[in-house]
Formats: sequence, structure tokens, C-alpha cells
Amino acid sequence: MNREEISRIAHTGHPIAAPVDDDAVRRLLDQAVPREDARVLDLGCGGAEWLLRALATHPRLRAVGVDTSEPALARAREEARGRGVDARLTLHQQDAARFTSADPFDLVLNVGAGHAHGGLLPTLAAARAQLAPGGRVLVGDGFWERAPSPEAVDMLGELSDLPATLDAVVADGWTPVGAHISTRGELDAYEWSWTGSLASWALDHPHDPDSARALETAATHRTEWLRGYRDSFGFVCLVLRPTP
Repeated sequence: MNREEISRIAHTGHPIAAPVDDDAVRRLLDQAVPREDARVLDLGCGGAEWLLRALATHPRLRAVGVDTSEPALARAREEARGRGVDARLTLHQQDAARFTSADPFDLVLNVGAGHAHGGLLPTLAAARAQLAPGGRVLVGDGFWERAPSPEAVDMLGELSDLPATLDAVVADGWTPVGAHISTRGELDAYEWSWTGSLASWALDHPHDPDSARALETAATHRTEWLRGYRDSFGFVCLVLRPTP
């Protein structure tokens, strides 16, 4: 069982694949989509749930998703057909950092996939390169809500606190026009769903050769979360416009 398969199973009950609930997703998309006939790009779309919801809400919107995972893109295609939006969705299997388009986009998303570009500011640089005049970016990334333990830093990397994160974004030439800070409930719901979905799959497939590893992975992740970073990790989604 590779990381892609683990992620697929773990996100079964939480297809948005980020610690953001349905109401927050709706509000963020309302803030981010600049007009009804917008062209939208998701760099690191996974199962493309953000795009699918935007397409369902805006009948004239067109969307492009980029991800390296063919299983995730296959699920996105199936979901798009089921929701009747497949004619307006184009998916590319490739490294998001290498994606280029001749036509710019009115909205560029990257929520929880900043690793594809090497961090928050490189992600924003990639988004800027794809952005049409007057366009917006919706980005989601982690920050330290409280001083982390050395173990938490080892697990999640060098993050800033929220004020320093915003300072860096503004200094990079962006103006926040909308945002959502994930609540403790959203963060906990995401982690319980991740570990619970994976553990449930393992218990439902006891004879599968990957069952034991899936159960162990769920238990390890749960311990890392509860004992390592639960009390210090935060997540913020920002709607940004380029600063003149």
C-alpha cells in the first residue's frame, strides 16, 4: 500500500481533504470566485472536490485541475460525471509545479498542497504566474497556533505563527480579501476522519495483505496528532488579490 492509496482511503469520509467544514468551503468559494463565468485552476487538486463544488454552484464556470495521482483524478472524473459537471472540468495528470497554460485563470487554488511547490511563497509565485488581471488566489496552509514541540516541527516542518505568515504574504505583494481560520472542531474532525476511515477499512478487510499496515498507520498517525501537534497546529485559508 503506497502513500496515494493510504491517502485515498483516509480521505473517504472527508473529500475536501483539508480541515475545513462544508460551510467554510462554501463561504470561501463565495469570496474567491470573482464572476459567474470564471476560469478556475486548482494546482494539486487531488479528487478535485473544491472544483466540483464550485462547478455545481456556478453553472457557467469552467475549471482545470492538476495532480500527479491518477487514482485521485479518476475519482474526480467519476464524481464530475455523477454531478453533471464533467463537460466543464479538465484534469491533467502532471506535477503541479510544471503546469503551464496559454490562457490565464480568474481564480487559482492550492489548499493543503503547498508541498507541490516547496512552501507557501513558492505556491503563491506559481499562482501569480497563472493569474488573469483582477484574479484571485485561494490558498490554504498550516501555521503554529502555539509554540510547537521539537517533535511537532520534525513532523510538519518549519512553520510560522499566523501574524508572521500574513506578514510574509503581504510583503510578497498580496492583499487578503477573505479568510477562514480552522476551528478546533474542524481540525479534530479532519484528524478523526483521517484515522477512522483508514482504521475502518483495515477492520473491514482483515484478509487483505495491506490490512495490518493500514491499521498500524492509522494508530501511528493518531498518536502523532494527539501527542505531537494537536495543541500547536493551526490551518488558515486566505483569499488573496495582488497588491497594486
